[in-house]
Parts: sequence; C-alpha cells; structure tokens
Amino acid sequence: MNNLTSVLEGMVRKFRTRAHLSDDDVQALLNLPYQTRWIDLGRYLVREGDHPPGATLILSGLAIRHKVTVEGARQILSVHIPGDFVDLEGTLLKTADHNIQALTRCEVAIVPRESIVDLIDRHPHVGRAMWTDTLIDGSIFREWIVNVGRRNARAAMCHLLCEFARRLEVAGLAEEYAYELPMSQEQLADALGITPVHVNRVLRELDRDGLIERRTKRYIRIPDWEALRRIGGFNELYLHLDQGIAA
Repeated sequence: MNNLTSVLEGMVRKFRTRAHLSDDDVQALLNLPYQTRWIDLGRYLVREGDHPPGATLILSGLAIRHKVTVEGARQILSVHIPGDFVDLEGTLLKTADHNIQALTRCEVAIVPRESIVDLIDRHPHVGRAMWTDTLIDGSIFREWIVNVGRRNARAAMCHLLCEFARRLEVAGLAEEYAYELPMSQEQLADALGITPVHVNRVLRELDRDGLIERRTKRYIRIPDWEALRRIGGFNELYLHLDQGIAA
C-alpha cells in the first residue's frame, strides 16, 4: 500500500502542474477507489470497441496508444509513462475508439468511471486538471501527426528521441539526455510511418554523425542536445511542461 500511495502522490504532483489544487482536492484524489492488476508485455489495457469500466492509471511500466487499419497495419499514436491516466476520455465516452497496449509489463490502477465523474462534479479544480491533461495529450498527438506527415525520417526520429528525453527526464526515468529507449525498431517504425529497415539505417546514421550514442540497442545518450533538437525541429512547447507556472 505504501508503494501505491507514493505512486498516487506522484499522480497528484502531476495534476498540480495542470491546475491549482487545494488540500481537499489532493485528499479526494488520494481517496479514489481502484483495483490494481499487472498487464504483461503485449497485452491490451483497452481494445477498440471496448466499454471500459473506468480510467486506467499506469503505476509502473510503459504503454502505447495505437490504431490498426483493416489491412492490419498499426499506427502508434503516443507512448504513456507512469503517472499517466491513459484513457480519461473513456470516463465520458462510453466506447473506446482505439487500442492501448502494454509496451512493457505494466502495473495499473483502474478507477471506476462513476468515481471519476463524481470527483469532477465535487472538485472542479481536479476536473480542470484532468481536462488540461487530456488537452496536452491532444497537443502531443498533433506533433506526432506532423512527424508522420511532414518531417523526413531523420528529422522525425530526432524529434521523437528529443521528446522521450524530456518526458522521461521530467518523470524521473532518465538521466540528463540519456535513457533506455522504450521502443523496439519495429515499434519506432509504426510510430514514424516508415519500415524497421529504415529505422535501423537512420539510427546508425545518427550514431555515426555523433548525434546519439548507443551502448546497446535500447540505450540512447544524446551528446549534442542542441544539434539533435535543431535537426528534429524540436520545440518542447507542445509538452506544456510549464503548465504549473502558467496555472
């Protein structure tokens, strides 16, 4: 229970960057009922067409949001990390219109739909924090659309590596400009709309050019942040990391 409480407190810290929360708001968040479960790598947290019983909070591990075409091609839309409610919209939208799948083994807490709706009704600042959180998700989706539609493969990869660096660092899951890359080359391909072979080639070129260093296939270090950011056209504005100050 202590470990779970600490994770819930991490979620509260995140929501405090979305809106000003009173002590009562904080306590109401920590008092949310939930059921915890482990989701194995590759298993689905939510499937398109499901009627989720509530919202899913990631306690540990990583998850991806994606859509699959009728031909079976997958487009990954975002990556989610501990502290993220991956389907808050499912609280108000009864049917899931996309998939959420475990990228690693995940521990999650499922909060009943009615509890979240009641919390929003009784604590409007919490509602504002949740609303802002979904707006930031939308901002990230827009940036990923630009990656797929308008950036070349090299720029898109640089942009994605920069995003992972900042989000994982803020979440305490990375050193400064160094982290375990959370996606395989096949998954990166499905995020960027290119082939795994092309992903491998771009990563090797970035390594050769001194823009990244790879000790293993998954470990990434960025020796020249400004160069990688410039090539990717990365501007972290869309992550709204200063939302707490703005609020």
